[in-house]
Amino acid sequence: MTQTISQNPVIIEHNDSITWLRLNRPDRLNAVNAAVIEGLIDGLIAARDRGSDLVVFAGEGRAFSAGFDLSGLGQQSDADLLCRFVRVEQLLQMIYQLPMTSVALVQGRCFGAAADIVASCRKRIATPDASFRMPGLQFGIVLGTRRLARLIGDDAAFDLLETSRIFTADDALDVGFLTDIQPAEDWASHIDKLAIDAGNLGDDAKTALLAAMRDDSGLDHDLAALVRSAAKPGLADRVRAFVATQIKK
Repeated sequence: MTQTISQNPVIIEHNDSITWLRLNRPDRLNAVNAAVIEGLIDGLIAARDRGSDLVVFAGEGRAFSAGFDLSGLGQQSDADLLCRFVRVEQLLQMIYQLPMTSVALVQGRCFGAAADIVASCRKRIATPDASFRMPGLQFGIVLGTRRLARLIGDDAAFDLLETSRIFTADDALDVGFLTDIQPAEDWASHIDKLAIDAGNLGDDAKTALLAAMRDDSGLDHDLAALVRSAAKPGLADRVRAFVATQIKK
């Protein structure tokens, strides 16, 4: 059975044991705005409620996502941005704590909050030409840092976050940010295999396994670290200054 809500910024599709969550703003390179965040949260709740074995994140068009939507900054207050960043962290924690296998399929650009979404998934697959960047600390935002360090190691995480450099799919695979590199035409068959693997265990056993593999002890710390970084006065100005530097490049 398939259900699709194609008019939304996130397409939610249930297909047998798989729930697909497709970022659906291709004209904006799937930039993550408030509607995308809430759409992904709604999709995760739906996947959990129906007992899906696999949740797949994908992006429509030529990019997974250009990251946090920085348009309309002139109308955004510090409080508005703080709320949006908190909701992003809550989304990341939901992905991280899912009682089912999560998969990210990445093509093209995957920057900022989108890269944090990928890092929160159990399986992380990209096309050979995918590229990644995590520039949040350029405007003072601490988002997903501890989980990234646990995923790829302290030194690699420090390098990526300190430099805010763009890194390739090969770079990402080398440090463990990705679990595989595959051309997009191979994704469908691979997802079918992952769905079979994800259905091998009963619900209780799967939940116990995933919980045992996670470190939930620092989740409140992660949220507090984000709030402390975002609550510093002048957030909107810092973000605007960052955007201005990117335009000049």
